[in-house]
Amino acid sequence: MIRTIILFIIVFGLVVISHELGHFLIGRRNGIRVVEFSVGMGPTLFSFTKNGTKYSLKLLPLGGACMFDGEDCVEREAQQEPESGIADGPEGLAFTEAGVWARIATVFAGPFFNFILAFVIAVILSAFSGADLPTVGMVTEGSAAEQAGLQTGDVITKIGREPIHFYREVSMISALNQGEKMEITYVRNGEKAVTTLTPQYDENARRYYMGITNGGDYLKCNPLQVFQYGFYEVEYWVKLTYKSLRMLVMGQVSKDDVSGPVGIAQLVGESYDAAEENYGTPYAILTMLEIVVLLSVNLGIMNLLPLPALDGGRLVFMFVEVLRGKPVPPEKEGMVHFAGLVVLMVLMVFIMYNDIMRLVR
Repeated sequence: MIRTIILFIIVFGLVVISHELGHFLIGRRNGIRVVEFSVGMGPTLFSFTKNGTKYSLKLLPLGGACMFDGEDCVEREAQQEPESGIADGPEGLAFTEAGVWARIATVFAGPFFNFILAFVIAVILSAFSGADLPTVGMVTEGSAAEQAGLQTGDVITKIGREPIHFYREVSMISALNQGEKMEITYVRNGEKAVTTLTPQYDENARRYYMGITNGGDYLKCNPLQVFQYGFYEVEYWVKLTYKSLRMLVMGQVSKDDVSGPVGIAQLVGESYDAAEENYGTPYAILTMLEIVVLLSVNLGIMNLLPLPALDGGRLVFMFVEVLRGKPVPPEKEGMVHFAGLVVLMVLMVFIMYNDIMRLVR
């Protein structure tokens, strides 16, 4: 349990810090005053002030914040320096005084830094773990894949209009398919071919199958390929996150398929233990890095959704300002974000309760 908590704090903390650091660095670069940079939520455990900005570590490792002067009614507070007794606050502009494009860049930087973190770690993963190429392994007798003419050794390059780089992408598309026809582009003996495949429904598993198993030839990446497949790795998680959100909106997933901090902590602990038991500590560490990529991409995408209180919602108001030539009245924007924050907090409580109930079953 203790190890699970520590691993969760490290993994989740790295993702949150990268997000808030993006806001912080680009905000400071644009001359915006930072009142406080905090990691965690709740009561403050430790803090110090430097150049007028308060840096703090809080009790609950469930988030973080980069608070700008003038953003959401946050006002500059003079900081008292004990040595000199002179009040010293953060230098620069209030958030509302900065140009609209400076504010857009500052808000967008949080999610963007999540994608940067994901890419850097994905490159590391590619260097150590290589890539699973989308090579067909075994074709199940009588399956949709056999009827479509696929054979062992075929390399799938595209499904529909979607380029395929990993075997796990084939598995993901197969798992999410609801019986729709799939146009498969593949390469056999150096020649490209196209076929159409309609997955078959399995009553026992209650899902559709293509009929391909044991695929995925291993590729040891060279120094250039680590960047190429690092990019593909991030792209894979972006596509998976998007597809999962679409299924959530369409009601194709249940509440048990959605996890909050408790569920993430459980995933981190179980993944580390399983990887360490079966393959050793080095592989367990790589598994943790893969979870960092997953969470970082998820946080980046979720924050770009055009919903109140999220970065995407703030960006909507700023782009409206660009089109109108003047900002939306702060009190009206603040009411929208406050309402969104209330809804998000209620949703977080529900997800956390659901995580706990699932854990004690």
